[in-house]
Amino acid sequence: MPKAAETNQAGPKASTSIDRHIGKRIRMLREERKMTQTDLGRRLGVSFTQVQKYERGTDRISAARLFTIARLFGVAIAVFFDELV
Repeated sequence: MPKAAETNQAGPKASTSIDRHIGKRIRMLREERKMTQTDLGRRLGVSFTQVQKYERGTDRISAARLFTIARLFGVAIAVFFDELV
C-alpha cells in the first residue's frame, strides 16, 4: 500500500489549510471579545495549550466542539467557514 506522501494525501490527523482557517477565526473572535486562551479553555473544559493548538490549526476541532465555540461566541457556525468557498 502506498504511503500518504506517495499518494499526495494527508494522513487522517494531518492539519489542513481549512483547520488553520478555522483556528484563525476562533482567535479573531476570542480577541474581539477580549478573552484569553485560558478563559476560552476553561469554558470549553480544555487547557489553554489545547486552545493554542486549535488556533494554530495543529489540532482538529470536532463538529461538536466547533458548535459549542460558535454558541459561546454567539455566532453562526458558518462564520468559521467564510471565505473558504
